[in-house]
Amino acid sequence: MAPEARIKNFLKTSATALCAGAVALSSFSLGAEAARRHYRSHHHHRPELPAAPPRALPYPQLPLPFEIPGAQYLPLAWADVKGWSDDNHLAAYKTFRASCRTINAQTVAAEPKALAGSLSEPCRAAKSLELTDDAKAKSFFEENFAPLRISRLGEPDGFVTGYYEPVLEGSRTQTDIFNVPVYRRPSNLFVRGYKQDSVSLPNKGPVYRKIGRRKLVPYYDRGEIEDGKIAGRGLEIAWLKDPTDLLFAQIQGSARIKFDDGGTVRLNYDAYNGYPYTAVGRVLIERGIIPKEEMSMQKIREWMAQNPDGAKDLRRQNRSYIFFREVNLSDKEEAVGAQGIPLTAGRSIAVDKALHVYGTPFFIEGELPIDSERAKTPFHRLMIAQDTGSAIIGPARADLYFGAGQEAGRVSGRLRHPMHFVMLVPKGLDPSVRGARLPVPDPRPSEKIAKLSPQTDPAKDPKNTAAAAKPAEPSKAEPVKAGVASSAVPQAKDAAVSVASPVPLPEPRPNIKPDREQRKRVNRRSDQQ
Repeated sequence: MAPEARIKNFLKTSATALCAGAVALSSFSLGAEAARRHYRSHHHHRPELPAAPPRALPYPQLPLPFEIPGAQYLPLAWADVKGWSDDNHLAAYKTFRASCRTINAQTVAAEPKALAGSLSEPCRAAKSLELTDDAKAKSFFEENFAPLRISRLGEPDGFVTGYYEPVLEGSRTQTDIFNVPVYRRPSNLFVRGYKQDSVSLPNKGPVYRKIGRRKLVPYYDRGEIEDGKIAGRGLEIAWLKDPTDLLFAQIQGSARIKFDDGGTVRLNYDAYNGYPYTAVGRVLIERGIIPKEEMSMQKIREWMAQNPDGAKDLRRQNRSYIFFREVNLSDKEEAVGAQGIPLTAGRSIAVDKALHVYGTPFFIEGELPIDSERAKTPFHRLMIAQDTGSAIIGPARADLYFGAGQEAGRVSGRLRHPMHFVMLVPKGLDPSVRGARLPVPDPRPSEKIAKLSPQTDPAKDPKNTAAAAKPAEPSKAEPVKAGVASSAVPQAKDAAVSVASPVPLPEPRPNIKPDREQRKRVNRRSDQQ
């Protein structure tokens, strides 16, 4: 081989060996670095510190004494309750005692509401008090309750409507005149969480039609029931003349049906078909048929009597349908409310059961058209919550019960008015009484802070002496802002002027350059790991 060729071959072989060595060296370096990282992460990681326990609060967490969702409250004095002294407190006391019989007889745990347990205290006191004097009844409420104005959040007043017990003509059998059936609850109606033979199923929530043992479907609505979906099953309690009579009996939740032979059957709410209630009066207002300011139950009746076809369509807009049960009451007794006791005309109200407790007293004050449609009769009366309704929703919403018959229907049918609501809260739940049990907070450590952070007095500071001697003049370019007192305005001699003391800024951190040798040693140790 020529010398030139041997030299070229040698250089080529040397270059190849150098490249292979460089690749191997880099691979070794990368592998060594990965090994070091792996070793550090698995053998030299910092030990995990135990989680710090939650900081204990310095004061006990007491539950709120009184809370109703979506409501606002204002504690009052009895002298601030308008019309309180003019009411018949003895009549209210008798109605309250009727509710107390149910509350005192309860053997199960109280409802998870603020007033549920506390009402037992005044009820126990009323159990042995057979009061016959109005002044003593007034003192009873004042000694056991505290007045609290209540309304929906952001609204000043509550809202009231009225209801009554219709007295209707009917027949025990179907005839050409009496052909509108009044149904009892069907056996295939099912509500989760309740037995099918339970009395008075809830008037809210889903309701199903049970098919066989397991299949559940929504129950029939009003239109389907009026078309005969449950007819011929022996569910008819009685027969009425007019479907409008049945509609209003269902809206009121009770009825008295008088027969030709002189007998009477008393009906009460037992169940509903699961559809939300739609007010037929609101439908007529939205359609522009009856103005809102003229709306009343009597106006609805008149329009439905004059428009039979329109009345059928109007009824079906309210898909909710009520089933009744017979109750053993005499003609002298009032209808039974949801609390399970006979109501008191002019003293019982229906409230939102999701927010309130049966037996709670409410003082309702304002003006209502009781004497006539356009009258403004002063109304200041202590009422007792003893009933509920699917359309009664809100913390200051009530349906006033006026009794049975046509006159009660005329009065209650024209009530749609804002009123002041004052809830009587038992003294055991009085926020001021509960607040007195809270511990007093520790004093603020202002003295310690003053010693640790000394501040200069601007009056003694020589820098501010010259500025204080000369009154400040507002700049022409920047006028004096409203609410800010100028130093040129003379102050009264006896006026105490508070001057905010300046807070000193912390000193800047000193700029210390790190030692290079020390930094190298630190880095060297970390590399050796």
